This record gives sequence, structure tokens and C-alpha cells, in this order.
Amino acid sequence: DVKKGASILTGGFGLCGIPENLICALTEKSEEAKDLHIISSNGGTEYGGIGLLMKKGQVKRLTSSYVGENKILEDLYLSGQMELNITSQGTLAEKIRAGGADIPAFYTRTGVGTLIQEGGYNIKYDEHGNSEVLSQEKPTAIFNGKEYALEESITADFAFVKAYKADTEGNLVFRKTARNFNKDMATAGKITIVEAEEIVEAGQIEPDQIHCPGIFVQRIVKGERYDRIIEKQRDLENIKKSDERKARIARRAAEELDNGMYVNLGLGIPTLITDYLSKDKKVVFHTENGMLGVGPYPEKGKEDPDLISAIKEPVTEMPGCSFLSSSDSFGMVRGNNLDLTILGAFQVSENGDFANWVIPGKRVKGMGGAMDLISTDGKVIVAMEHIANGNELKILKKCSYPLTGKGCISMIITDIAVFKIDPLDGIILTDLFKGVSLDDVKRNTGCTFKEAHNIRIL
Repeated sequence: DVKKGASILTGGFGLCGIPENLICALTEKSEEAKDLHIISSNGGTEYGGIGLLMKKGQVKRLTSSYVGENKILEDLYLSGQMELNITSQGTLAEKIRAGGADIPAFYTRTGVGTLIQEGGYNIKYDEHGNSEVLSQEKPTAIFNGKEYALEESITADFAFVKAYKADTEGNLVFRKTARNFNKDMATAGKITIVEAEEIVEAGQIEPDQIHCPGIFVQRIVKGERYDRIIEKQRDLENIKKSDERKARIARRAAEELDNGMYVNLGLGIPTLITDYLSKDKKVVFHTENGMLGVGPYPEKGKEDPDLISAIKEPVTEMPGCSFLSSSDSFGMVRGNNLDLTILGAFQVSENGDFANWVIPGKRVKGMGGAMDLISTDGKVIVAMEHIANGNELKILKKCSYPLTGKGCISMIITDIAVFKIDPLDGIILTDLFKGVSLDDVKRNTGCTFKEAHNIRIL
């Protein structure tokens, strides 16, 4: 069915909940099914997911929120062999949900004041590394005193969806965080093809347990085999022992979490914060790939490939947890239901602008859900090392990299100091780690700052 130039929505998040049998089948049609436009939450890996299609040279354009560690994808893009249309993860989910409901466009605060809204992002390079195709400016409008950008919805020729269980009427059940983009994408394909681990007769799934009704599904196949790879695993004890600087940052950041908070933790250092959270604090952790009530890392050998966090590592369930689609998960975010978000960054400016998704011409990470998470009324903290490799300064008067958000950061926690950013008073040094002098901070900070009356020594 899939011909040259087709557009395909592919469900999953990382390697969790991906339609791997359908993707593998498509790689066997590499001569016929090429110049594809793939729409996916992220770029897969070099050894799995849609990365397999890239290996075969079948992808002409990728619409996604996150490149991650897929070196093949990054090389294809930077060498001009593939187009990359980057969009924030929450906006991508809503564009797909809206497309499935025949809503042509909607307004969102996400991305306002960045390259994603203002235009000028390199969608395609030529073979010499020069810009060939640039993104266009998106119109904005003011609602209730806030600026919003207009985003057009997404549909596709096909949707490839992975379900845990399907019945012969096309009704679908997803399992845990493997629901992610699958439910939304099932509604937005002209032809939706589902691969399921199990297919049962109509009536064998309790109606109240159905996550996606069969009206959206045109075809069902039973998956022949599943690798069920957990994309990322780590040894927490070794991390703590090997990098005290990161542990120091995480320990200080944990102090910002209070009882009853709903909190989202980003990639990198923020993921260590849970290990330093006081046991008498009850905090509910949200992960944007579709879970509220994230628990700690599982015991070795008890990992579940269908139960991962947004950083694609295994997690457990806290009592009272719930699973949801990607669009519902980001609806929680946009609806200002989170109290605190802690993220990593490449750069932060003295007025709270920050950049964490691309180093032009060198590194394409993608913003994932970060651009959505900071476009709310909740508090946002950056936890990062004070300087980058090569002694490049990260706290600056003005960010030189493309922004993730403007004026959204209220605190910076690094391995040598802590700053608060106030809209009126600017950037203020509040904490110093033991053994660090004021001159050390000044020498390694690319902007002037005020000093709190009583600087705390950590």
C-alpha cells in the first residue's frame, strides 16, 4: 500500500510502543516505498524504530520533536540528505489530535519568540552545509494579554500504530506508557494500520477498557515478534560515585520540591533529583510521554519495556498513578497543572531566556517537550554544570544559541553556585558551594550579577 512520497504517522516514544513489525516490513520495500515523510515523536535509534528506514535511505522528511542520540539521523540532516521539521513534542501531539478531529489549526503559547514561531530554522541544508529550506514565520495573536502562535494540524496518508490488544472490530487497548502517541495517531491517518500483540474476537474486551474505538482503524495485523528493547539503562550508584558535581547540583535542586507538588524533571542532571528527595516529602512526578505518578527505578531484572519515563529509562508505578495519551499529557502541562519543572540547558541569559535544543551546524538535539513545559505559569528551574566542555560559558548576558523560551527561568542551580532571576531585580547570586569563591563565580559567568545580602554556603 505504501508508495513513494507517502506520509506516515508512526506511534511510539523512543522504542516504547513502536510498530516495529510494520516498520521492518516497510524496510523490505525500500525500492518502492521511499521519499517518505515520517511523523514521529522522535527519531528512533541507529538500531531500531524509524532509524531503520533512515538506514535504507527511505526517509526524505522527518517531522519530529527530538533527534536524541541517533547519529544517522543527525548526519543525514546536517549533510543535506534529509529534511528535518522540528516541532515541540506537545505541539506535535496536539497537531495530530486536532488533525484527527478535523480542526485545521489552533493557537498555543509554545514556541512564541523562538525560531519555531519566528521562522528561519534550517529545515534542509545543501551538500555544502548552507541553508536550503527555512521554516516560515507563524502568525500570532493576543488572548487575555498573552501572545499565542498559530499551529496547523497534521494528518497523513497512513498511521502505523502499536496496540497491546485489539479485537476484530478494531477496538484497541494500549499498555502503560506504550499508549503515548499511538492513540492520537490512530485518529489522524487516512488509513490506520494497527499491529497488536494479541487479537481477540469482538466482545472479549470490556467496553469500559477500550482506549481507542475501532472506527479509526482500517486494518489489523498480529505482530510476529517483539524485541522489547529498553533503550536506556544506568547504574545509579556508579553515577553518584563518578560525578560528584552532578550529584551536588541534584542534591541542591531537591530542596526546591515541596509536599503536594506536581513536578516534571527533564533530561540529564534533573533525573538524579529523586535520589536526594527527602522521604517525608510527597511529590507527584509527571512524565510527558504519558504517566502521572512516576515511581523510582525498578530492581534489576524487573524492568518493564512498556513502563518508561520521558528519558526512556525504566520506572515503576506509585500508588494512584495513571497513564494517558501524549495529547492528554501535554494538555495537563498547557493547562498550568504542574507546579515545577526542572530542565537542563546549553545556555541561560541574565533575564531568564534559555537554549537547550540545537547548536547550529554542529549538534541537533531537538527540544522534545521542553518548549511546552516552559510555556506555562509554573516555576521553571535550570540545573546544569556552570561551564561547558572547552570552558565555554553557559550563563550569559544574551543566549547565542536559538532559544527554547524567553524570560521563563526563575532559578539556575550549577555545580558552583545558585542564582535567582527576578523580572525586576535581574540575576542574583544566592548560594555558593563550599570551596568556591566569589571571584570563581565571576570569572566563569558571562554576565554581571547582584549578590544576595546573606549568601548561603552549601
